[in-house]
Amino acid sequence: MRRNFPSRKAGLWPRRVQRHGGIDGKAVFQLVTPSEAVVVELPGTAAVQTAPPGRLFGPGLAELLGCGHWKSKAKPNGKKPAAEEKKMYLEPEYAKSRITDVGFKELVVLPREIDLNEWLASNTTTFFHHVNLQYSTISEFCTGEACQTMAVCNTQYYWYDERGKKVKCTAPQYVDFVMSSVQKLVTDEDVFPTKYGREFPSSFESLVKKICKYLFHVLAHIYWSHFKETLALELHGHLNTLYVHFILFAREFNLLDPKDTAVMDDLTEVLCSGGGGGGGGGGRGGG
Repeated sequence: MRRNFPSRKAGLWPRRVQRHGGIDGKAVFQLVTPSEAVVVELPGTAAVQTAPPGRLFGPGLAELLGCGHWKSKAKPNGKKPAAEEKKMYLEPEYAKSRITDVGFKELVVLPREIDLNEWLASNTTTFFHHVNLQYSTISEFCTGEACQTMAVCNTQYYWYDERGKKVKCTAPQYVDFVMSSVQKLVTDEDVFPTKYGREFPSSFESLVKKICKYLFHVLAHIYWSHFKETLALELHGHLNTLYVHFILFAREFNLLDPKDTAVMDDLTEVLCSGGGGGGGGGGRGGG
């Protein structure tokens, strides 16, 4: 029997967290969402509240940011200085940080009596939600000036429009393209059906692979260009946990091309082996 997953129906995921001045020298933040009220939970802080569109919240987050004043250390060409190319995220004290000790290698396995496409759909929408939320925590630092290209290490990503034309864009533009296009897919009843009796399209697996590739690009960019800010927010444990879960799930169902993920192989090796939940993966999906 087909199962419905309520989280796939909502489609009410926050797109941005913006800073708006301050109160008594401490920053105040605003959740920007096109939907009705949503529950806002900022990992690493005590801020858990129901917030309507445009709701202001804070000020505790500003304290984690060092009084709310940050200047990008990016050079004019968008390239990070050599000091930041040491890959702080590989340092043991940061790489070992997690928010749970759950064994993700076992967690990602397809449960008995659950349809494969339903499992892929449920997890894909969940990963989209979490990657979107993780990016929103550092989005004010990911600007067109600081991140003039969507770059990870020596790799630069380009967006391709509906006509297949390559579009050079800044990192925040690229991420916006990703989140907008993925949300359009996961809320399309013809692509991600939630009603009983509706079937998944024959192209579903290829669409899931496409989504996973885009989400990987966003995660990789957060690590490469915004890990320092993530550390300041004390959200590196959340980022590491999300990355491990995502990579192990993708490996289990062959959703990512190793050539696409090679740019972060060093991080994957550190996080997804030993105490990180184990590497490898079965390969239940297509090749």
